[in-house]
Amino acid sequence: MSTNLSSDEPVLVSLKTACAMTSLSRTMINRYRSEGRWPVAVPLGDKRIAFVKAEVQGWIAARIAARAANDNKQTGKQVAA
Repeated sequence: MSTNLSSDEPVLVSLKTACAMTSLSRTMINRYRSEGRWPVAVPLGDKRIAFVKAEVQGWIAARIAARAANDNKQTGKQVAA
């Protein structure tokens, strides 16, 4: 069975994959979810959820951007746009 996904179709990833993508534990991701600091889960069944891969990647990118902003504040450098 061949699956041809176009680049604009959302791809879902499991909690396990999200953990691997971020190196966060399930516990930490669930804590972030309860605090509203993590992408909203997509319910797949009674006890199964997934996350939109692009949203998890966006979360990672935001963390990287925040790191860069903090580094620049500490050193007094301006971020090039």
